[in-house]
Amino acid sequence: MKTYVVTGGAGFIGANYVHLLFELYGEDVRVVNVDSLTYAGNIENLRAVADKPNYRFVQCDICDKQALREALSNESIDYVVHFAAESHVDRSILGADEFVRTNVLGTQVMLDLARECDVERYLQVSTDEVYGELDDTGLFEESMPLLPNSPYSASKAGGDLLVRSYYETHKMPVLTTRCSNNYGPYQFPEKLIPLMVLNALEDKPLPVYGSGKNVRDWIYVKDHCLGVESVLQKGRFGEVYNLGGQSEKQNIDVVKSILSILDKSESLITYVEDRKGHDFRYAIDFSKAKNELGWRPTVTFEEGLESTVKWYLDNKEWREALQARSVV
Repeated sequence: MKTYVVTGGAGFIGANYVHLLFELYGEDVRVVNVDSLTYAGNIENLRAVADKPNYRFVQCDICDKQALREALSNESIDYVVHFAAESHVDRSILGADEFVRTNVLGTQVMLDLARECDVERYLQVSTDEVYGELDDTGLFEESMPLLPNSPYSASKAGGDLLVRSYYETHKMPVLTTRCSNNYGPYQFPEKLIPLMVLNALEDKPLPVYGSGKNVRDWIYVKDHCLGVESVLQKGRFGEVYNLGGQSEKQNIDVVKSILSILDKSESLITYVEDRKGHDFRYAIDFSKAKNELGWRPTVTFEEGLESTVKWYLDNKEWREALQARSVV
């Protein structure tokens, strides 16, 4: 039985990854979920696994090395999968402090603890936003320089460079993944797709930045989590692997698709002032993961979006609990 320490496992992608581990390995895995439960962390995301004997939840700030060391002292840790991060660009523009603290210092703390525990593998979950932006052509490749354009992406790039340095300096068994835009169950409603779904359900305005023509490559969250696990198990130490969905869409087209699924009028769309430093286009070349690991996305955007909207419709209790906390 392997023991995974998953940071940020109460968040959107982390929770989906925890569920995937139990789906893949059942009783043959132990999962220790470390999450500080900030506004975007939701323990309800893990209700289905909370009572499993091979699951443990630890509420702890990843920047608190001593508290983490004490909390994990009795665990025999094989893998660290580091999802925990401040991740909302708009919030980083308003104030970068927490982003630098969590995404840089928190990564350094987790690297040090993983090294102390002599883990078999450490995986850093990052973002394609560290590469900057693309024009109308081209794809992000792992060999590209890091050119982040927001405080969020700069803080993630800082964490990625620390991971690289621990490989070069200490020969730590580290791996890094960089993914495109995720969507699916449990996503906090400050991100585009859940925000538009929930606003549309209440016939509220759907705010779209600028002209809505910014392009993102979308990946269904389970496909991403399968990619993370594939890199963890089969990736080469010190390497970066891009994970993309091969589903480029303009933001406005995503919004219109949501309205179509919900049978709502496009008159709900409201164009707002563009975000500062708004990258024009992201798109991922995932050929390295495909050729080396045999991974590729399997869920089309149309299938994934239908499934995601249905999930939000079917989980009214989850939505209302967030609204009751006054965080959406």
